[in-house]
Amino acid sequence: MEIRNLISFVHVAELNSFTKAAKLLGYSQSTISFQIKQLETELNCMLFERINHNIILTEKGRELLSYAQQVSNLTEEFKQSFTDPKELSGHVHIVTPDSICEMMLSANYVDFYTNYPKISLKFSTADTDDMFRILDHNEADVIFTLDSHVYQKDYIIAKEERISTHFVTGAGSSLAEKKNLSIRDLVEYPFILTEKKMGYRRVFDETLERMSLEIQPVLEIGRTDLITATLEKRLGVSFLPDFVTEKKVAEGKLVYLDVVDFQTDIWKQLIYHKNKWISKHLEAFIEYVKRMEFDR
Repeated sequence: MEIRNLISFVHVAELNSFTKAAKLLGYSQSTISFQIKQLETELNCMLFERINHNIILTEKGRELLSYAQQVSNLTEEFKQSFTDPKELSGHVHIVTPDSICEMMLSANYVDFYTNYPKISLKFSTADTDDMFRILDHNEADVIFTLDSHVYQKDYIIAKEERISTHFVTGAGSSLAEKKNLSIRDLVEYPFILTEKKMGYRRVFDETLERMSLEIQPVLEIGRTDLITATLEKRLGVSFLPDFVTEKKVAEGKLVYLDVVDFQTDIWKQLIYHKNKWISKHLEAFIEYVKRMEFDR
């Protein structure tokens, strides 16, 4: 029984797709199909049911998956035991909200690359529900959430922090000097927000709903740098995490509004699946994030 066939089997099972497994491993789809057929012939059993282009693990397939994952992990661990820590190489796929992606790339990527030049990072963005679907299908290594606090037994929280948020506007806005504002004082102003259902925007909307309020933004966009740039031009109000806005507030370009009747509980969390095998390069990324300033 060839190890590469077992590794291909693991990827097909985890991704639920011959095509995705082939792309990830750099094989043709016909090669993956042949490898799985070889396994089925050797074991004299079907590993997948194939119905209308959908594949489902058989009972024997589920039994094999547990063993094959151990073989795959041990094989990779053996290879990496010969690697100098300074020469770690590999790929890490991270799924985040747009604002965390911006923060990681602008403030931390150069330093990470300096320390680990052979580890490549891939950032994708998604809403929180999609992040967990992606994690469950092993289509990403780790996720960053920026949402209400998440805890489920299937996930490991590598790092977490409660995040401060504020209503914010341009320094020249008519609202900038007002004190003791109510959220009801703001609802008629033009709002610029991140996309609906995306992380803290979802928490924001749910909080408004509990107060029997609704805001229809004049602009929705994932790029928080564009939101803050627009606010600087004295157009609109937004609701953003402090790590996005604090630098421009300190520079006097933006102002936090004194809203006294609106509170949310938002967390930034670095999460991976409990069954995820932690390779040396993935461990290096996780440990780096745990050491870095989480809100810078």
